[in-house]
Amino acid sequence: MASTPWLAGVAAFAFTTAVQAQTPAASPPPAQASRTTVYQSDYFAQFAPRTALDIAQHVPGFQLDLGSTQGATGSVDVRGFAGTAGNVVINGSRPSSKAETLDSTLQRIPAQQVVRVEVSPGDLFGSDYSGRSQVLNVILSKDAGFDADVTASATRRFTGYIQPNLSGSAIIRRGPSTFNFSAGLGRNKQYEEGTDTLTDPATGDLLEFRRKHNVYENRDPYLAAAYALEHGANDSYRVNVRWQPSSFDLYQRNLVTPDVGPQHDDNLYQNYKDPVFELGGDVTRPLAGGAIKFVALATRRKRDDVDLSLVRNGLIEDGATVVGGFHQTIEAQRNETLGRLSWTRSTLLGFSFEAGAEAAYNTLDDHVTLSGFDENGDEVPIDLPISDATVKEKRAEVYVNAGKNLSPHLRIDGGINFEFSHLTVSGDASEDRKLKFLKPSLTLDWKPGKTWHAQLSVKRTVAQLDFYDFISSADFSAQRINGGNAGLQPQRAWEFRATVDHPILGDGLIKLDLGHDQVSLLQDRILICDPDHPLECFDAPGNIGTGRRDFAALTVDVPLSTLWSGLRVKGGATLQRTRVDDPIDGKPRKWSGFFPAWQWNVDVRRDSGK
Repeated sequence: MASTPWLAGVAAFAFTTAVQAQTPAASPPPAQASRTTVYQSDYFAQFAPRTALDIAQHVPGFQLDLGSTQGATGSVDVRGFAGTAGNVVINGSRPSSKAETLDSTLQRIPAQQVVRVEVSPGDLFGSDYSGRSQVLNVILSKDAGFDADVTASATRRFTGYIQPNLSGSAIIRRGPSTFNFSAGLGRNKQYEEGTDTLTDPATGDLLEFRRKHNVYENRDPYLAAAYALEHGANDSYRVNVRWQPSSFDLYQRNLVTPDVGPQHDDNLYQNYKDPVFELGGDVTRPLAGGAIKFVALATRRKRDDVDLSLVRNGLIEDGATVVGGFHQTIEAQRNETLGRLSWTRSTLLGFSFEAGAEAAYNTLDDHVTLSGFDENGDEVPIDLPISDATVKEKRAEVYVNAGKNLSPHLRIDGGINFEFSHLTVSGDASEDRKLKFLKPSLTLDWKPGKTWHAQLSVKRTVAQLDFYDFISSADFSAQRINGGNAGLQPQRAWEFRATVDHPILGDGLIKLDLGHDQVSLLQDRILICDPDHPLECFDAPGNIGTGRRDFAALTVDVPLSTLWSGLRVKGGATLQRTRVDDPIDGKPRKWSGFFPAWQWNVDVRRDSGK
């Protein structure tokens, strides 16, 4: 693997239309209601925040979840709108967006607009957050006015290259109306140098040594805007739009020294154009003592990707010619359209109640071409198992959730979701199947007084399939062909969670999370072979049986001002174990993907005055 050198230097500066508050001599302690901890804006003045994201990152014991799945589904999204909720709401409401991550949403809110933040159990914010021990509610100012934040940065790479960047956001508030605008360049150019050593796994003999030089650049400029008309908690209208014409370029040169034969150059070129456009919004109105809410969201993504791998018979400077390699193009359109209708009421026969329905239409139209270069440098087409296909999914879901306070300190929440989907694949493969899922959940939340807080939850989840797993493609970096699998099934899981947290040293917090996942139809890697040519096999995503995951995660966030004024330490550690029986040899092994057996991190910060 190529190693990334340390940056030689970084410089950044920021401008804001509001003057930052001076650091108080002593930060006011957080206020605690029975189930909610409140931090006023004055508490965060010591950190000199520029945006709401800076504030969220300094809430004691709180860890931002961007909405990707935690637990059994790994990097695969949970199906539907609820699964990508994350753990932050704005003025008590979830942003109606999926393409824009929570950190991007918070980054476009100037810090001076934040009046306070509240940390509460998820059941206070509806079924999307049920089962979460912590949800951050960012309360914005209702005062009319204009606030803005502009950040410019320059990063010097070890080669001497200066990487500029610029981003900004603004909020305009007039009465019940709020306009929010943001834009940024999103540029990131990197240089890497490193080596690869290829050995024979049977003998350990050296086969090939590579000296690698990479230059890659992400360009993710974006424009985003949002409008909200809020007359009250149950009377609001919101709309948001985001455009991000992302692209990626890679140039890689490998100086290859084989065990047998002359030195030669390999090259890898990648040029990806992957724009994203999203339009969403929601309407909330009072109805029958509660509120009815309609959410609509449309996301459009394109792929226009080119991969080119070249093998030469010598060195470029010696005029070497191409004697091998591959050329791949991918043209795809990925669409998602969904609508959701829900009705909530805080008190109905002694229960908080929510019922709703969601409908979604997802499509992928994908075309892949792959060819190889022969010894004369001529392209020769390569047939892939599934290179031209259209995937369509129609999905509907209904749900009911109810909760009740059994005592001032103990609450129970439960719900049940029923989902139906119809998925078809046409083109190089043909599939037509209908799926039904019942997904119950139950949560107990206990918070006695102002000290201990504990939560137990169990729920059934179903993963969202990645439609690109249905299509074959080549992974040039890994030097393998991924076979598509049109018969892939969404994995299911029972997820058990336990969380305990306790304040420490004033406004500090210590938290322990325990979890166990029991997964059926675990999605991993399998071999798909041609029945007519048994030796022609491809690595492909597939379902390999029952898997298990157990983990324990500890979070510690403590102020150490008694040792040194302004000193604060925040850290975490995770231990986990994943197991599944390998479909080839039948022996237990870890899940594929990023599931480390252990990891830890420590962040030390000292703020000294304004």
